[in-house]
Formats: sequence, C-alpha cells, structure tokens
Amino acid sequence: MSQAANLAAPPQQLNWLKARRLGIETGDEAVVFMRVDCHVCRAEGFEAHNRILLQSGGRSVIATLFRVTREMLRHNEMGLSEAAWDELGVADGAIVTVSHPPPVESLSLVRGKVYGQRLAPDALRGIVADVVSRRYSGIQLSAFITACAARPLDYDEMVGLTGAMVDAGKRLKWHTHPIVDKHSVGGLPGNRTTPIVVAIAAAAGLTMPKTSSRAITSPAGTADTMETLCPVDLNLEAMRRVVEREGGCVVWGGAVDLSPADDALIRVERVLDLDSEGQLVASVLSKKIAAGSSHVVIDVPVGPTAKVRSEEAAVILARALTDVAHAFALETVIVESDGRQPVGRGIGPALEARDVLAVLRNEIDAPADLREHALRLASALVELGGAAQKGKGEALCAAILADGRAWAKLQAICAAQGGMREPPVASHFQPILAPVKGVVTAIDNRRLAKVAKLAGAPEAKAAGVELHAKLASHVEEGEPLYVVNAETPGELVYALNFVAASADIVEVSEL
Repeated sequence: MSQAANLAAPPQQLNWLKARRLGIETGDEAVVFMRVDCHVCRAEGFEAHNRILLQSGGRSVIATLFRVTREMLRHNEMGLSEAAWDELGVADGAIVTVSHPPPVESLSLVRGKVYGQRLAPDALRGIVADVVSRRYSGIQLSAFITACAARPLDYDEMVGLTGAMVDAGKRLKWHTHPIVDKHSVGGLPGNRTTPIVVAIAAAAGLTMPKTSSRAITSPAGTADTMETLCPVDLNLEAMRRVVEREGGCVVWGGAVDLSPADDALIRVERVLDLDSEGQLVASVLSKKIAAGSSHVVIDVPVGPTAKVRSEEAAVILARALTDVAHAFALETVIVESDGRQPVGRGIGPALEARDVLAVLRNEIDAPADLREHALRLASALVELGGAAQKGKGEALCAAILADGRAWAKLQAICAAQGGMREPPVASHFQPILAPVKGVVTAIDNRRLAKVAKLAGAPEAKAAGVELHAKLASHVEEGEPLYVVNAETPGELVYALNFVAASADIVEVSEL
C-alpha cells in the first residue's frame, strides 16, 4: 500500500487511528499515547503500560501505551514517540492499525529463571531474539536482568548468552590474522586509552578494527570522545575501507549493528545499577566475537568506587572472561589496573580527547598515568598479537609513541574516517578548591562522574570535569582540586549545586 493510499483509506475494522508525531524522546523504547476515552482502548481493553502492536504501510512496531487526559489528541488520533515514529516510518495523519501483539513466549523462561531454573541455549536464543525484535518492554527487560543478577549465570549459561547475542546481530569477517582488540569493563571516569592503543597497535603492523560504544549514563563513551576528533558513524563498508587503508579504526559499534541485544540490555542495566558478572561477560565478549576479533586484551580496573570493587571480585571476573572466551577460540589476556581514581585529567568527551592528543603529541604536561596505562595495555596487545616477543612489547610501544608514529597513525585514521578536527572548549567553568592544606586521600569515581554528567556530558561535548589533584598529592588551601566545565550557565549551576551538597568528592586530609 502506498503512503498516499494509507493516508486516504482507513481499513473497515474499528481498530485504527491516525498517527500524530508528538516529538517526545523516550530513548530506545517505542511509546504510543492514546486518550483515556479512546474507542480503540475500550474495544480492545487496553490499559496503561500495555504492549500494543502498531502496523502501517507494511511496517510494524510494538509500543508501550501511555494514556492522556487532556485535549492534546483528537478522538481519532494516537500520538507517537520519536522511537515509534522512526520505526513505523509514517507521515502525520497516516492510518495505523492497532491490535494486541502475539504473546512473548520467552517471558515464561524469564519467570523460570526467577525461580531458580537454568536457561538452556535454546531458551537464551529465544529471549535474545525477542529482545532484539523489541518485543520486550523496559519493565520486561528489567525482569530478565534482575533474574540474572539474583540467580547468577553459570558457565554454560554465560556461553549460551554470549553465543545468542553474537548470532542476533551482524558478524564481521576479515581476510587477515590476527585481529586484535582491547576493552575495558568500565566503571572508571576518564581512562580513555583506546585511541592511543589503536594508534600504537596499527603503527606496529597489527589490524585493529575497533568498534566502541557511546555513553548511556557515563560522562563519555569512547565513540563520544572520538567523535570530537573525527566522524565515527561509519557504515560497514566505510569501516572496512578505513581498516584496509590504515590497519585500524575507532568507530561507533551501533552503526554496524554488532550484538544489538547488548545495547538494549545495557540501557536498562545502567538505570538499575545492576551489572551482573554473567551479563557483563556476555556483553564484553559478544561484541569482540561479532567484530571478528581473535586476540583481545581486557582492562579490569579495581577500586572501591569502580565497577569491580575488590581483588576477589576481579579474580572471579577474570576467570569467567577467560573461560568463556576460550569456548569461542578467542585468545584473551586480562590486565588488572588501579581503579581507585580516574585515569587522565579529563572526564567528558572533549576533555578526554584533549588528554589523548596530549599523550600522542608527547606534550610535556600530558597526563602521565594515561600514558603509562595506555602503554601497558598496548604492550600486552602487541605481544598477544605477535608483533613483539614476550617481554619486548613495552619497548616497542614506547618507541612508537615517542618517535611520533602513533600520532601520525591516529591522524591518518581520523583523515580516513572523514577528517580530523580539534575538540571543542567549554565557555563556562568553575574550579572547586581545596578547603584546607593537606593530602588527597580518596576520590569518589561515581560522584565525580555524576558532576560531569550534570554539567552536560556527554551530549554537550565540551562539558565535564578536569581533575587537578590525584591520590597522595599535596594541595594548598584554595588550590583547585578539579574544574567543572559546561557549555551553558544553567548546566554549570546545576552541577555546582550537586557539588555543594556532596561533601568530599575529592577528600583532603589536613596535614
């Protein structure tokens, strides 16, 4: 049916309404709005939060229903969120048929997990297929995530979930070997080592097609940071051209549809602040396997306000990552790192990008901790990938960084991805000063990251926090501990209000 026909000829059954774009952002979840006195709702027995199948012009979407009591909709209209609108691809006034969706059979498997039943590989494939098809609401996704946190996945379940997540998306294949990659389990502000590691590895002759994520609730993802330097929304063909030309890339994974179930799960996990070991393992490894990687170095920061908070938890996670990776013939090295404080100075896309540039350009005041951590990860990667003998990786990587080969490689990668640019600078900022003369004894990673987010990061690329004081450093009274950066006065005030109400984000003990 053409769009014109769809606009002009409503079906004869009663369950149709005209589409209206409301311009409401609801994240990735499709939402439909109907009047409380809507005749379709009465006829079908729809209530708020019901899942509803919408169809128009050969396209369909399952949306969550919300009811409106004011006259914002006419009696024959439905309102669509931006996600629902994009999925249906309709025009204002288009006829949309409304019905109950088929039952989501895999939800019974989720309920079984709640009561302690194991999830077999076929069950996990069914759940993941329904997640990718957006048949699960946010509430239903929450049930699955919570069940897997309360009833931890065993080895077979982790392998099954990883495989199901890989199979649900595209899988890249390359005509060379090895294909190397690096990943951090996260939970640490800054720590933007990826562009540095990619530049060093590619300059060393390895192939590193790096697909990275955007932030969901953190101040910056690698893709957000890299986007301040060059385009990252490359499709698969463009990504291949860059890798074939330069040996590496740093692109947004969402553009190449790798492990799409992971993106849906992460959005809910972050809101719930739940990141169970099994789902973390599947999340990390599914994206590496889908990207065609054969050798991966995984960074595990450990600290009291990091994602992994104890040495014991780090050992358990490392074992799970290594065992599941082995099931997929993925060579893996785990690098445990200091997660007690941010790595680098910048927290936020542009600020982190400036740290990356300072290290690659060998600037005198480049953050030493970022340089050292990136070299440690790059050294492990070039040894794992065979570009250096065991014990020789550190010298090779340090030389590549020192003589400018890494900087030249990043410039070439940025040019191949669409052109390099300088990251933006915030127009509003406020230093947070040390209340006394003393020594820095603790830094709260989570609350410092929240300050950066309240200041506007990652949507406002120049916003965030620039850290001036590290653990064990001595500070004078009135000396800046960190600086809050924002693109607007309102966002700066918003972040500063949180700072004022939160004592000791950076704790100073008086001497």
